Amino acid sequence: MIIVIKHGADKAQVENLKGLLKSKNIEPHVSQGSLQTVIGCVGDVAQIDPGLIEALDVVESVQRIQEPYKAANRKFHPDDTVVCAGEAKIGGGHFGVIAGPCSVESEAQIVEVARAVKAAGADMLRGGAFKPRTSPYSFQGLGKLGLDFLLTAKKETGLPIVTELMDFKDIELFNDVDVIQIGARNMQNFNLLKEVGAYTDKPILLKRGMSATLQELLMSAEYVMASGNPNVILCERGIRTFETAMRNTLDLGVVPVLRRSTHLPIIVDPSHATGYSYLVDPVSVAAAAIGADGLIIEVHNDPQRAKCDGAQSQTPAMFAATMARIRKTRAALS
Repeated sequence: MIIVIKHGADKAQVENLKGLLKSKNIEPHVSQGSLQTVIGCVGDVAQIDPGLIEALDVVESVQRIQEPYKAANRKFHPDDTVVCAGEAKIGGGHFGVIAGPCSVESEAQIVEVARAVKAAGADMLRGGAFKPRTSPYSFQGLGKLGLDFLLTAKKETGLPIVTELMDFKDIELFNDVDVIQIGARNMQNFNLLKEVGAYTDKPILLKRGMSATLQELLMSAEYVMASGNPNVILCERGIRTFETAMRNTLDLGVVPVLRRSTHLPIIVDPSHATGYSYLVDPVSVAAAAIGADGLIIEVHNDPQRAKCDGAQSQTPAMFAATMARIRKTRAALS
């Protein structure tokens, strides 16, 4: 249920309303928008008579939410959420680009890539220290050493870092990480989502599962937000279909669909979506044109020798060219 507060309402009356809701075991979440203030009610609202609430002097209107997700719902929070990591911002008109290798392989490698992507205009550095791989014989990442190398690259360049958390037992290793990624395979690991949401208010980059519906993605975001962390970034990274020409099928149409449903930032991963570096550039431009809030792109200084996903990784030169085209596209649309 959403309660819309009258413009210029008395603050004491608003506090009294919040107290009334709490007395009925309803958690009120106040969202101060540019045009109006709303109170989102989280809990069992069946016991509340909307007519009695609407009769209060401080209340403009009461709306019931039919969707099962509340905190992620745009009705709950009419204005776009802006998620910040260091000086980088994503959402609310801020377009953010996250770039770097699929996996951290050495200190020299990640520092070289970090310098290159920053020079090209990237806002954040990505790199996997813990890697979920389909085969148990594939490179699984450097673990804590990989995180140490990422922090070295952050110190060298000033770029906030983004890396994936696979197991909550490792969470204390992520104290200096700026954005925690929850990968597609863990999108519905609800215990992990609840634990991360309760433990930290750092931005959580949540990737859509390869067979997940948009409602399932939003419900996963809801787990994080309901546990206490409102800073969620949604990521479309392609879904599994019958098509085999690409690694996955990129569902770009989700960007405007999600825009109507949620206030959370929406970014696109053209690397995992397509699986081929030559497709990353046109898909990135298309994502920017359709209104995405950002991109997460794999960049490697030597893709042919990459230990993970070399085929879909751009070289620094390719990435710089893509960034130039994205800037032109966004300038033309503005």
